[in-house]
Amino acid sequence: MKREALARIADAQKRRQPLVVVTRLADGAQCLVDAATVDGDLSLAAGQLAEARGFLASGRSAALAGADGLFARAYVPAPRLLVIGAVHIAQALAPMAAAAGFDVIVIDPRGAFASPQRFPGVQLSDEWPDEALERLGLDEATALVALSHDPKLDDPALELALPGKLFYIGALGSRRTHEKRLERLRAAGLGELTGRIHSPIGLDLGGRSPAEIAVSILAEIIQVRYRGGRA
Repeated sequence: MKREALARIADAQKRRQPLVVVTRLADGAQCLVDAATVDGDLSLAAGQLAEARGFLASGRSAALAGADGLFARAYVPAPRLLVIGAVHIAQALAPMAAAAGFDVIVIDPRGAFASPQRFPGVQLSDEWPDEALERLGLDEATALVALSHDPKLDDPALELALPGKLFYIGALGSRRTHEKRLERLRAAGLGELTGRIHSPIGLDLGGRSPAEIAVSILAEIIQVRYRGGRA
């Protein structure tokens, strides 16, 4: 692979932007495809370009259908889980999600909660959720769970997440708590988007402990990631 292509891939991964590299195996000619541009010394037909762009979302790498010796390799950002609220469930969820291949960031401005002692080896942010999300960005490979049970933390995060491209949004709380949450979000002008929120959060596995609830949350995130559903 050419140096320019390697540099472009590294930059795209740093910015969490998916990229597909299409290579003609016969002579090594390449082009780099993202959602808006095509660069390189290889020209693609309209159908080939559309197929290559399909890999931006799926993350698949494969030979292009009907093409003679064209191979598309996708470079997509790692799945990321943003956890709002450094609560007991988050303590169990963070290492589970990391083991499942997610980049995990726990966001909570309350230092007594979001401490390295309570979250060893976990990336922490002591910013307010809206500030953290503005900095981190919200892409299609990101899931967000609001677990703090505090509207001052959860609501600003949800208000930013709902219009975004995240593949999963979930919020902890009873049906009554969620209905009050929906009322606040409707008042903020987000009523049409509230159906994206998974609440009650997690698959109904019957568990009650923080660790069991964390399992159900992670299971639902993985299910939505691969099978779709409310996002």
